[in-house]
Amino acid sequence: MGLKFQRLLLVLIVQLAAVSGEFFKPFNLSYDGRAMIIDGKRRMLISGGIHYPRATPEMWPDLISKSKEGGVDVIETYVFWNGHEPVRGQYVFEGRYDLVKFVKQVAANGLYFFLRIGPYVCAEWNFGGFPVWLRDVPGIEFRTDNAPFKDEMERFVKKIVDLMREESLFSWQGGPIIMLQIENEYGNMESFYGSKGKDYMIWAAKMAVGLDAGVPWVMCKQVDAPENIIDTCNGYYCDGFKPNSNNKPIIWTEEWDGWYTCWGDRVPHRPAQDIAFAVARFFQRGGSFQNYYMYFGGTNFGRSAGGPTYITSYDYDAPLDEYGLLRQPKWGHLKDLHAAIKLCEPALVAVSSPKYIKLGSKQEAHIYQDKGQKCSAFLANIDEHNSATVVFQKQAYTLPPWSVSILPDCKNVAYNTAKIGVQTSIKTVGVDSVAYLNEPLPMKLMAPYEVEYISKTWETVKEPIGIWSARNFTYQGILEHLNVTKDQSDYLWYLTRIYVSNEDVKFWEDNQLILVLTIDSMRDLVYIFVNGQFTGSARGKWVTVTQPIDLKEGYNDILLLSQTVGLQNYGAFLEKDGAGFRGQIKLSEFKNGDLVLTESNWTYQVGLKGEYFKIYAINEKGTVEWSELPRDATATRFSWYKTYFDVPGGVDPIAIDLSSMGKGQVWVNGHHIGRYWTLYAPKDGCQTCDYRGAYDSNKCLTNCGEPTQSWYHIPRSWVQASNNLLIIFEETEKNPFEISIKSHYTETICRKVSEDHFPPLHAWSLPETLNGTVVLNHLAPEVYLHCDAGNSISSIKFASYGTPQGSCQNFSRGDCHAPNSYSVLSQACLGRQNCTISVSNDAFGGDPCHGVVKTLSVEMKCSPSPIVTSSLM
Repeated sequence: MGLKFQRLLLVLIVQLAAVSGEFFKPFNLSYDGRAMIIDGKRRMLISGGIHYPRATPEMWPDLISKSKEGGVDVIETYVFWNGHEPVRGQYVFEGRYDLVKFVKQVAANGLYFFLRIGPYVCAEWNFGGFPVWLRDVPGIEFRTDNAPFKDEMERFVKKIVDLMREESLFSWQGGPIIMLQIENEYGNMESFYGSKGKDYMIWAAKMAVGLDAGVPWVMCKQVDAPENIIDTCNGYYCDGFKPNSNNKPIIWTEEWDGWYTCWGDRVPHRPAQDIAFAVARFFQRGGSFQNYYMYFGGTNFGRSAGGPTYITSYDYDAPLDEYGLLRQPKWGHLKDLHAAIKLCEPALVAVSSPKYIKLGSKQEAHIYQDKGQKCSAFLANIDEHNSATVVFQKQAYTLPPWSVSILPDCKNVAYNTAKIGVQTSIKTVGVDSVAYLNEPLPMKLMAPYEVEYISKTWETVKEPIGIWSARNFTYQGILEHLNVTKDQSDYLWYLTRIYVSNEDVKFWEDNQLILVLTIDSMRDLVYIFVNGQFTGSARGKWVTVTQPIDLKEGYNDILLLSQTVGLQNYGAFLEKDGAGFRGQIKLSEFKNGDLVLTESNWTYQVGLKGEYFKIYAINEKGTVEWSELPRDATATRFSWYKTYFDVPGGVDPIAIDLSSMGKGQVWVNGHHIGRYWTLYAPKDGCQTCDYRGAYDSNKCLTNCGEPTQSWYHIPRSWVQASNNLLIIFEETEKNPFEISIKSHYTETICRKVSEDHFPPLHAWSLPETLNGTVVLNHLAPEVYLHCDAGNSISSIKFASYGTPQGSCQNFSRGDCHAPNSYSVLSQACLGRQNCTISVSNDAFGGDPCHGVVKTLSVEMKCSPSPIVTSSLM
């Protein structure tokens, strides 16, 4: 089924549901100490996080469809208050913020919905989701027993609940919403507010329940949640978590399958084997609802990234990458895990708790068995280093280190978390960190083979440095950045003028002194200019700035450009965090002592002239005069660049490479792609990644010595085939001639599967066909290979059935090799988007080497081109 047809079908389903008012037959929601109860039946539920504003509406259907294909039952999202109410009382529920449309598209796919209203969301989102105008409400204190805050919070939460009810989106109305969340990780903050924190938490719970949404509410990381609120777990591992009441199910609201990234940092990666281990252990030990944070991370378009200094990509190393493509082997390995768990579901819901058996010093089994024939077991080896052979029900099982084997029938292994049986995919652009079996590939920056510069002709216009309009004001003293900008721009100019006497100049010369400008505390970035000349810069979160400067006799202008790079999104007292400068600003080494500038007269100018006139807009009316940029032009600071470009053909996502630029922002056809900043990660710290042992965000770092982000996603729906307007604001001395554009797609696919691997999951009978019992129909292992939609397998780089050696992109033949390996793969796969090959002697016309366990290793190329080539190595 083509992607366009799928989207048309989904639109039709949504329209029909809108007429009938129902996506599902209305059903009631409840829960007990074991699980959520949907329409009278306990359920084991897998959820995937997708933040609707981090993708375009045109991307939503494909993301939801791929989530469902990956075995997800529920889609989860936060609600982003500052996106929906950027101005108090003025609501936005359109475009990327069309929450109702997003929920309905999820429902049209037959999936449930978990809506986390907050309205504080953290999420590495600007200001944690709070609108900046909230700071200006008189007497307000965030997230505590404060009447102004509670009034605003209740008003917005009620707005969302009422909207969902009006659109008939709750389960009892035939909608998909089965669960809601109030607040977010408040248990980490409650103690900062003393008794008022506890009072606020109780109020928030009571307020939420009082809205009569008709579905359960949760609070994550809230061990003291009231009885009518389910307290839940967030973290890398939650298998040891228990709620504060035996009447509540064990719910994992955030399974962190990756981590976020800051400019100048290495890029985190979490191995698929460890994520699978964590999830399997959760269900093994009594868990019932688990949500991936994130299943798709997406992009921090515009200025939506939180801070300080989070990058524009919110890829999060999720199963679906930033562009919406499958990240393999992570997506496929987790899909198989979900299928294995679903095979166990009848047994998992049949009892309130499992039977526990200790199998060894670090090995254990949990058995779910009713009084009939339903029986499923999980065998775990939590040893980080050694495999173990255990005996369970008179049968021996070998467990790799740090792994769980799942036995849907308490006899046959359907899945082991450490044994990856799906393809590895390597894409054309971006950081694609992959690991195959126990032989991780080197983490590397994937780059195009051919550089395709986006344009040869550019125009430019200079951004004024300093005060550029009559819309400035002067104030005696240093004002806090956000109090002035209201976050309408990253940029705030501070200008003051000082007088230097002849005596001061002589004093410096006689004593060979160097003047230093000191700012006690600054965040996130400051550029310093003296008499119109750039002098220096500094970055950091509330860091001290010391900058040597030169002054002349007479009047001197001191100009500071304060910048925010994402507002603080986590912590207590967010309303007080602010931005810009704190403490004193002074000049040292004057004859009569330090010259304190803090209480001087400062002139303030918000934003950039180009921003104000929206010269990035597609219908810009000639408010500035662009001039041609010569190829050999000397780059200058604070320049706007403009060009028109064509996009690569096909349906693949596209990305723009800005690694040749310094720092700034970029727009395409008037759409704000986001900030860019070419800061390099440290060269060290990217060790070979071992999935074994507890994970943290510093364990499997990638991209050492490379820019933290080079490639920036341009959604296909924001461009046409040709004549696309590209506007760049560049803050440093960089010219745009080496900017390139590239399609983003899976180019290389690999598989390595032995004949003693588990049978495919589809070899098991579905539980509902046999009264909840499961049966394994013995089949040989399979190799399933696939390219992205719109692409096909264009060449086979390696194929060997026998004893091949090595790993993806480094395979070699062993002593045993079936001569027809290439022809079998060629006939089954070339020219197709996907193919399946049995890993068996029968598939390859006989046994190439008796008495040896055979393996099939394959490396193939995917291409959007229909051209098929033969290039067996």
